[in-house]
Amino acid sequence: MNTLLEDFRATLHSIWQRRWLALAVAWVVCVLGWLGVSMVPNTYESRARIFVQLYDPLAAQVGINDTDRKAAIDKVRDSLTGTLNLERVIRSTRLGENITTRKQMDGAVAGLGKAIKINADQENLFTITARSSSMRYSDGENARLSRDVVQKLIDIFREENQNGGQGEMKQTLQFLDQQLANRQGELQAAEQRRLAFESQHPELAQGGVSLIQRLEQSRASIRGLDADIAAAQSSLAAIQAQVASTPQTVAVSGPTGGLRGQLAQVQSDLAMMRARGLTENHPDVITARNQIVSLRQQIKAEGNSGVASGTPNPAYSSLESIRAERQANLQSLQARRTAAEGEIAQITSQQFTNPELMQEAQNISRDYDVLKSQYDKMLTDRENLRLKGQVVSARGTAKVDVLDPPVLPRAPTAPNRPLLLLIVLAGGIVAGIGVAFATGELQSSFSTTSKLERSTGLPVLGAISQTLTAEGAASKARRTRNFYAASAALGGVFALLLAMEFIQRGTIA
Repeated sequence: MNTLLEDFRATLHSIWQRRWLALAVAWVVCVLGWLGVSMVPNTYESRARIFVQLYDPLAAQVGINDTDRKAAIDKVRDSLTGTLNLERVIRSTRLGENITTRKQMDGAVAGLGKAIKINADQENLFTITARSSSMRYSDGENARLSRDVVQKLIDIFREENQNGGQGEMKQTLQFLDQQLANRQGELQAAEQRRLAFESQHPELAQGGVSLIQRLEQSRASIRGLDADIAAAQSSLAAIQAQVASTPQTVAVSGPTGGLRGQLAQVQSDLAMMRARGLTENHPDVITARNQIVSLRQQIKAEGNSGVASGTPNPAYSSLESIRAERQANLQSLQARRTAAEGEIAQITSQQFTNPELMQEAQNISRDYDVLKSQYDKMLTDRENLRLKGQVVSARGTAKVDVLDPPVLPRAPTAPNRPLLLLIVLAGGIVAGIGVAFATGELQSSFSTTSKLERSTGLPVLGAISQTLTAEGAASKARRTRNFYAASAALGGVFALLLAMEFIQRGTIA
């Protein structure tokens, strides 16, 4: 441990003995390093954050979904860094000054493309960043240029969003208009052929409806009528059963005349309930049936005293009218079914009697139907596309809000000049100490007697201390003060450079 401490003290003494060499090297390294730092241009960065609102109720109503809008926004974002938009930025800012040739413009576009970054922080949140470090401009001009570039990019983003691909949509509409005109001509020609054929064969004219369609419609009508006829027959059978169980007349005289009148009234009420569709489990129906059973028992108990006279039963008359109505409905359905069967038979007979004429009629009708369907679909697509274009023109692809507008940067983003100045100072000091130490190691001098003894292997009897005269001591003190002054001057230059850096930052407007 003592040996290490002694070697350390010897090293410090060796460096101190060559302190002027160390200081000179430090000055040279620091001056060269600070000159290099001063040559590095300041880079100023400006940024802005924009929020893109994708959802729009009106756009959703016309079929513009969030996926389409996001794709349009991605396209606009990618086009911002395209050559055309970068040229627009260059021509609208100071970057376009003194650019007269295509080669100069290409170089400016390449440089600006590297200085611009567009990042998607979230799905609909974007950050636009621009840097400027041109040595042709001052720090203030570079700062303003970075802000102007970001602002111009925002303007282009809004403009492209507002346009929303109107050029492509206009071309698409023109193409659809041309196709619609062609399809309309073909449709009119097909309609003329159909009208000419129907005028020659009026027995086959059905307002443009093909024979196959007429046949299918008739068959579908028969299927529907069969279901209706079955329901009507079931309903008629039910009402006929009720009519059969209801007496046509009721007795009103004799001892049991009052009970029979009540029985007829209750039976009439029960018939009306059933006619309204009440089931046998309905409470009113159950009550009426119980009353009928009770009245019949009372009439049976009283016997056949007195002579009964019959009057028309109102319940029977009501049920008869309902039965007649349902019978007429059934007959009407059966008549319609017979007519449909007749139409099917007519179409079938025409197919067998003149198959070539029927085939021609079917071909003409099929061609017309296909062209009409295509024309209607194309017309609907065109109107939907036109409506989308109007919505995009009025509202843009999406709503763009600038959350953080670009501001004038007050300090350079790079380089960190104060830190670089400090690193150069530390490097100069370390270089000076290193040179002094290396020089001491190369020269054969010994700072202590023990080091001399270890190096030679011979015993050292003692050492003689240096004795200075008054004039020599004064000279030594003067040289020491000069060394401290030169060292302080190095630190002063460092402090001056730092002050100049901060003052220069404060003067940016």
